Amino acid sequence: MKPRGPGPAVVVAVLLAGMNGAAAAAETAGATGNAAATAFAPLAFLVGHCWKGTFPDGKVTDEHCFSWIYGGKFVRDEHVVHKGAGQPDGFGESIYMWDSPTGQLQYLYIESAGGFSRGSVSSEDNALVFPAATYTENGQVQTYRSRWRRVGGDAYDVVTEFRDGDRWVPGFTIHMQKVSSVAGGA
Repeated sequence: MKPRGPGPAVVVAVLLAGMNGAAAAAETAGATGNAAATAFAPLAFLVGHCWKGTFPDGKVTDEHCFSWIYGGKFVRDEHVVHKGAGQPDGFGESIYMWDSPTGQLQYLYIESAGGFSRGSVSSEDNALVFPAATYTENGQVQTYRSRWRRVGGDAYDVVTEFRDGDRWVPGFTIHMQKVSSVAGGA
């Protein structure tokens, strides 16, 4: 599958960014155990907030809202891609979970066009790192990777690349800005 522009399949890479992260992680420790609370800490600043960015074309926007679910055992990211007048919105949801046997923070992503992806996420140099993973939709597979770098306390930048044969090619960049708070936050 060749890399393509913003749409539900591409937005999968824009899966994941306050200053209350340590408090949220500490709150979660009782429900999930210390290892899990530590693992969720890189995501905690996202939780309880909605974040919105505009794709490079200036027309398509993506909004993600993060919340703790099931007593702080998982993080949910619900997102909507607004494609513009006359085009239906795309919807997606990621669930982040601590996989204790592998010692990894992992996610499952599903979206309204029927596509899905699963992979892991880690923290490195003030960024969330999503290593290579595959997105599948209607029998087509696309390999992607992404980095979400925090920018202060109210924004993060997403850089996504796609696999094209044996090389990585630029996909898109998007600046996500905190726009509101949601229930289920820290």
